Amino acid sequence: MTTTLITGANTGLGKQTARLLVEAGHTVWLGARDEARGQAAADELGARFVQLDVTDDASVAAALAAIEASGTGLDVLVNNAGIARRGAGGSEALDGPSVLEVFDTNAVGIIRVTEAALPLLQRSSNPVIVNISSALGSFWATHEPSRPASHFRSIAYGSSKAAVSMITVQYALSYPQLRINAVEPGITQTSLGGGDPKSHPGRPAAESAKVVARLACIGSDGPTGTFQEDDGELGW
Repeated sequence: MTTTLITGANTGLGKQTARLLVEAGHTVWLGARDEARGQAAADELGARFVQLDVTDDASVAAALAAIEASGTGLDVLVNNAGIARRGAGGSEALDGPSVLEVFDTNAVGIIRVTEAALPLLQRSSNPVIVNISSALGSFWATHEPSRPASHFRSIAYGSSKAAVSMITVQYALSYPQLRINAVEPGITQTSLGGGDPKSHPGRPAAESAKVVARLACIGSDGPTGTFQEDDGELGW
């Protein structure tokens, strides 16, 4: 039985990824900051809930301790939790505290959870990490006129996702026995910026979750240190 932890999984892309992996036979730990909403989502999907705030060292440590104590082990980590911040008029918030919050969640949060999860993952016969990134963090895509990312400006969020790219590469180089990849899930209807998901253009989260689930299910011969999207590898 494969056991998977997904952060930020009570809604949107994380929840839909959890749904697909439960259907695939995984034991899924659904991580979320809010206990009531997280537990409700876990009950709905047939997953297990663990309270987890990726910006809080103590919360992360407690979550991984709870998973270890349960005896399920851990084979797959999906670092899904992420935020964007909007200011007045809906434009990107670029004040210091907002930008620090975005980086703390989107980039530093991945390191917090990964470091806490590594002792359990290294006991697995097929350890896998999937980091949710974005084409907005791809230097190639933001310079390629045919890609939507080249026409959208995202200073803080895009930069935080560029950091995710290097975090992914460096962990893949540091732990060659693990399969560690970044994923561009596509433009997705989401409440990432704090608004109504239906007001954000893009495809349903259930569709975008397919590429995340695919990378979460790779074997020991699968890719590592790559940036993946629906059609294969994406340029860094």
